[in-house]
Amino acid sequence: MNQEFETLYETYFPRIYAFLYKLTENRDLAEELTQETFYQAFVSFHRFRGDSDVFTWLASIGKHTYFRYMRKNKHQVESLDAGELAELYDVGATEHLADTVERSLQAESARRALQALPKKYQDVVILRVYADMNYAQIGSALQISENSARVIYYRAKKMMMEAMRDEYDD
Repeated sequence: MNQEFETLYETYFPRIYAFLYKLTENRDLAEELTQETFYQAFVSFHRFRGDSDVFTWLASIGKHTYFRYMRKNKHQVESLDAGELAELYDVGATEHLADTVERSLQAESARRALQALPKKYQDVVILRVYADMNYAQIGSALQISENSARVIYYRAKKMMMEAMRDEYDD
């Protein structure tokens, strides 16, 4: 089992890390959450029945790990230090700091809009956008039809756009 899990780890680590990095936008936190995801997968590996794709199963564990972290640390405010600000500023020679800050504010607004969605809407958006799953995979992971995944995603996008528009209109 250890060899089999080691192969699984080596195969899926980059995708799970990328998924969690998209959620957190923090390399260290993404690394920590990826390690926790694989630990949880290792502990529950004997229960994996193969009803879904391995990546879908791991992404689901990663998503729950991320949400658990967010609930536990909801009062913790992460601010940019000087090094991170310099890294943002260095993104591109043609990009101005104001553009970088605006993009960061928009991303934060989108994150708040996502967190305000009902849970099933959050799940579909996270799996579609951050895990880069197609609708069939999302349906399989959430035990809904492919068409339901499409409809929920469309409605979630609409709700998020309205929430973000309302935030900017205030």
